[in-house]
Amino acid sequence: MTTLTDVAKRANVSKMTVSRVINHPEQVRDELKRSVFAAMQALNYRPNVAAKALVNNRTQIIKLFILEDMDTTEPYYMKLLAGISKELGKEQYSLQLVTEHNFDIGGCDGYIVTGMRHADYEWLQRLERPVVLFGENRLEFDYCDTDNTLGTKIATEYAIKQGYTQIEFIGINVKEPFEYSREAGYLLSMQKHQLTTSIQRFSNHSHLAMEYIQQQAQRLQANTCYICASDRLAFGIEKGLTRFNAKIPADFGIIGFDGVFLNQVATPKLTTIQQPVFELGVQCAQMLLTKISQGGQPQGIHQVKPTLLIGGSTR
Repeated sequence: MTTLTDVAKRANVSKMTVSRVINHPEQVRDELKRSVFAAMQALNYRPNVAAKALVNNRTQIIKLFILEDMDTTEPYYMKLLAGISKELGKEQYSLQLVTEHNFDIGGCDGYIVTGMRHADYEWLQRLERPVVLFGENRLEFDYCDTDNTLGTKIATEYAIKQGYTQIEFIGINVKEPFEYSREAGYLLSMQKHQLTTSIQRFSNHSHLAMEYIQQQAQRLQANTCYICASDRLAFGIEKGLTRFNAKIPADFGIIGFDGVFLNQVATPKLTTIQQPVFELGVQCAQMLLTKISQGGQPQGIHQVKPTLLIGGSTR
């Protein structure tokens, strides 16, 4: 069995240096780190995670707290979990999924929180370990998210470019920063082109968007494009239009927001603003690990540019 001494001999350094590379790599020169890591790889040496945690007074556990309804977002969260897990694994951290009922059972070194709403602010302020949010907020928490305003600006500009003259925004009925930002992107583009705005809001359920179209059956105008705050709402709009044999995309366009799963199973496939959810998971993990290593120092915000994924629901 390979020991610390074997690694030290192979790298031609002291055991103390190897220990510092493993437990406090930020204190060691890059040249030394490369030498020690090369020796560890050559000898297939794996540090004792429990011992490392003991030395650093850490648990090597990160808790992921999902505060929103998983039923409406689960395909989305699979990619987020994969991104977080991959990055934490590089640093020998375990990821623990927790709920409001068990978040304080057992220790951890930090939290990644997603689905936070304004009502959760006071509770989050009381957490004693470093926290990073997945999702835009205006309460001075460090966070990673898609640039939501840019996303709907891209969508609206594309709809205008494709010649749709009536452009309606279908939003999520929540008073939260991400929704305000998505509405803002739509409004900015519409005002830029001096077009009349129209905003409808629903809970994030496809059947509500579908029912809205059914209620509007006699008032539907050809050459309309619906810019939706989620693929779930876009899916409902498309189902509603399909029931009336509406011509998609010739007379009606639909653009969603997420690009994780539902856009692929819709018929026709949805044009959508695709969020790099896996990458955002990686960024959340990196931000939290840096925050932990820096003793809880604020990390600010990290926004990632979304992309327009063209499907069959627009011209």
